[in-house]
Amino acid sequence: MTSTPAEAEASDELLSASAPDDRLTPRARLTLLLLCAAQFIIALDFSILSVALPVLGEDLGMGRADLQWAMTAFALPAGGFLLLFGRISDLFGRRRLFLAGLAVFTMASVLAAAAWDPASFLAGRALQGLGAAAVVPTGMSLLTTTFPEGPQRNKALAVNGTVLSLGFTVGILLGGVMTDQLGWRSTMTLLAGAGAIVAIVAPLLLAESRPAERPRLDVPGAVTVTGGLLSVIYALSTAADQGFGEIEVIATLVLGLLLLGAFVAVEFRAAQPLVSLQMLRRPSVAFGNLGGLTTFSMMSSVIFLLTLYLQQVLGLSGFETSLVFGGQGVVLAATGMAASRIIAALGARRTLVVGLAVQSAGTAALVFLPGSGGVPLAVTALLLASVGHMSAIVSYGVNATSGLTDHEQGLATGLVTSAQQIGITIGIPVLSALAAGRAGALERAGENAATALLGGTRLGLGANAVLAMAAAVAIAAGLRRAGTSR
Repeated sequence: MTSTPAEAEASDELLSASAPDDRLTPRARLTLLLLCAAQFIIALDFSILSVALPVLGEDLGMGRADLQWAMTAFALPAGGFLLLFGRISDLFGRRRLFLAGLAVFTMASVLAAAAWDPASFLAGRALQGLGAAAVVPTGMSLLTTTFPEGPQRNKALAVNGTVLSLGFTVGILLGGVMTDQLGWRSTMTLLAGAGAIVAIVAPLLLAESRPAERPRLDVPGAVTVTGGLLSVIYALSTAADQGFGEIEVIATLVLGLLLLGAFVAVEFRAAQPLVSLQMLRRPSVAFGNLGGLTTFSMMSSVIFLLTLYLQQVLGLSGFETSLVFGGQGVVLAATGMAASRIIAALGARRTLVVGLAVQSAGTAALVFLPGSGGVPLAVTALLLASVGHMSAIVSYGVNATSGLTDHEQGLATGLVTSAQQIGITIGIPVLSALAAGRAGALERAGENAATALLGGTRLGLGANAVLAMAAAVAIAAGLRRAGTSR
């Protein structure tokens, strides 16, 4: 590792906490708090505008069809550049890129808050996504290299997973309250202020971290994987609005898949690949990331579809809708606090499988949402799904980063965070496109708009539950065959 004497001293103090239990030194707790705060802010940004979109569109003159770009402009660079920035951090220093990402994110939030037209707002959102693509993998790498594998890392990942999912949920709650009381610009101002605070404190706590020998940047791999991810995320995002039958969507999706195929071919031949295919052959890494991709994509789409149901079928306001999700935050926090003990009792594999199964069961209950008076069922089923979701979040991170050396952690956490961010990005467009198609068919058959939307929402939630359960079964079978007992 390359570090200054002061940084080495700080790092030694953190690692001195490597007792056989999960107790952390005061400095280690502060470092964990800082890294989790950064992840929380990024997760907050994914959802804080979801309830505010109608007001934002009216203020900036964005048509209804263009509102998806408020989310897509952030998601494209946030998901597309993750793997590239994960490797760049290994080359030039994780702390350095972490701080640079925070600076970009904070300045971009100021631009988005001060936006005077759609173009300036979308530019701010895209730069926010670019900053997030640097902060997320470097923050995770700093976490996994700071806390040694075992009880301490499990505890750190449990706290981080709790904070991450809480950020997504709290974003919906804050978005509704702040937009109603202060206007949508206050949400971007909040992100700018929070980013600035973390950026000021971070240099005081974080030591530099990177491999002793710098690997060469795999340029062909970086170009193909970044282009492939950008194309796929763009295609899936636009399909939610235009449908999967549009030529633009099909062409972009095919291009993305071809580029990702080329990326795999490049990695087989690269002397120092961007992603170690040998690492992907490890069942814990492959199936762990499948669990992360599934739990994030399915839960984000549950929240999106449930938001539409509450507002457009039951007629709740944006503020009332955000309150429905308030209990979810409490359950996520409680489950996250208990997650390390659950993993200690069941093992990471079993916790991941059971978590996905419980998430699937809670989502399946939402298929029975009625056309009126459905809030009690919505809240109860959402809370059950959230218990499984949080268990899966923490255990997938443990599965996907265990058994790896420090110099592999940049790549491993790049995969972990890619699964997380891509999951959040693709779940909503895929299942909302399915729901919208069913709703359109019902409307054409003579149903009113609310009834048609309810039918589409039920189909989307049903497909969601099936996919989560299928992933649980596949992970259980795959890890059992690989000889992973727990």
